[in-house]
Amino acid sequence: MRTLTKWSVADYQHMRDLGILDHRRCELINGEIWDTAPEGTFHRFINDRGAEYLRRVLQGQAKVFEAHPITLADSEPQPDVSIVRLPDTRYLERHPYPEDIYWLVEVADTTLSYDLDTKRKLYASAGIQEYWVIDVTKRQLTVFRDLQNGDFLTQNTSSDGIIYPIAFPDVAIEIQKLVSIPE
Repeated sequence: MRTLTKWSVADYQHMRDLGILDHRRCELINGEIWDTAPEGTFHRFINDRGAEYLRRVLQGQAKVFEAHPITLADSEPQPDVSIVRLPDTRYLERHPYPEDIYWLVEVADTTLSYDLDTKRKLYASAGIQEYWVIDVTKRQLTVFRDLQNGDFLTQNTSSDGIIYPIAFPDVAIEIQKLVSIPE
């Protein structure tokens, strides 16, 4: 009989520290090491532009990481954008934990169903209060909120308007600045 070996976060970090994963683009999801999709140029552009916009809007209120790991109970994914608590020195010797995270953003082109399903469930089960997915093809933002019993109760999708993050209800974020192409 064959069984799948599940890796712990400690195992995964140890492999990374030993250099075993140096030449791989991968992340630990629910105890399994998954290769990540190569990043296309449009994905990179939308990701970079959105992260820069969030840095300006949230300056002095939160740290905005791009494509860096976060540590969950049995996973170490690398969200495209993580908005986490300050000061940044709390991450000198560890990655952000769920209690450090205000919200996460994934930028999806070829990974849309994975981000809307697997990643949504992963982040909800970890207790992340808010999760955004940018669909680069349709130029839409899907926002998941109202965490209850390990999943999000509400899902809203829009191409324009203003969104106010749960953690910063006085901060207005323009959806167009996250999903559109510059003029």
